[in-house]
Amino acid sequence: MTGPSGRTQGEDLHREVGDTGVTLEDLVQEALAAREMAYAPHSGFKVGAAVLTPGGRVYRGANVESASYPLTNCAERVAVQKAVSEGERSVLAVAVAADASYLRSKRAAQGPAAAPGAARGPGGAAGEVGSGEAELDLFVTPCGACRQVIFEFGPDAVVVLADLEGGRCVTSARRLLPGGFRLEATER
Repeated sequence: MTGPSGRTQGEDLHREVGDTGVTLEDLVQEALAAREMAYAPHSGFKVGAAVLTPGGRVYRGANVESASYPLTNCAERVAVQKAVSEGERSVLAVAVAADASYLRSKRAAQGPAAAPGAARGPGGAAGEVGSGEAELDLFVTPCGACRQVIFEFGPDAVVVLADLEGGRCVTSARRLLPGGFRLEATER
């Protein structure tokens, strides 16, 4: 879905992923719905994720916080682990949905030179798609542990980052985790 430059076109969100019958925008809508189930009483920061497998199944996940922060589970890992616990061993695409307004507020406070492109993509309008470094900085991205788990089951997975205002950023597991760690699995 993305070319060598990492750029994508808005219509790519509405193309079927593989032969699954699911589009990236469908996956984003699942992630937004999953976000509503988040348990975030300590931070108030809700994240939803949705994972698409080669068979066309979608697994949702939401972050689940604990008063003991190291025991908190991120939405992305919850979604991947739900898929794996149901027998899946491969991930085609992942969508992550979160409120990224604080990132845009921070960028705006730094002045226009700090915000090349625009807040939501190359043109800045809601619903536009971006995938450059400037755009990636304006979306909530998976943490390092989640990047590794996504890479484990989908090194070539497409990753869509979505905000609550309609902005989208399409990237990949390899771009989020260059040189990701892999062991040759003895069982898949």
